[in-house]
Amino acid sequence: MEVHKNLGPGLLEIIYKDALEIEFKENNIPFEREKEYSIEYKGKILPHKFYADFIINEDIVLEVKAIKEFSSEHIAQILNYIKLSRSELGLLVNFQTKSLQYKRYIL
Repeated sequence: MEVHKNLGPGLLEIIYKDALEIEFKENNIPFEREKEYSIEYKGKILPHKFYADFIINEDIVLEVKAIKEFSSEHIAQILNYIKLSRSELGLLVNFQTKSLQYKRYIL
């Protein structure tokens, strides 16, 4: 919320990620940015991977967006990321709206 309050809507997604990284560091919140995950299919690792925007406290997937509104594709993305990362909680956050938009998903 601090990032949205200071920057407001209208910037690129990468800018919000950079600002979030500063907030996490300043508040001693453990995180990994762009954490890479392999995807297994029938016992084989696929050549393409997925990258979670942030993993917070080793078990919360944070997916950052700067879009007009969430779509079913964004919801499917966060749910898949939660499953593939073996996390139980995911946050989908949209900085492009007038008020910060966020949704919490639990598997």
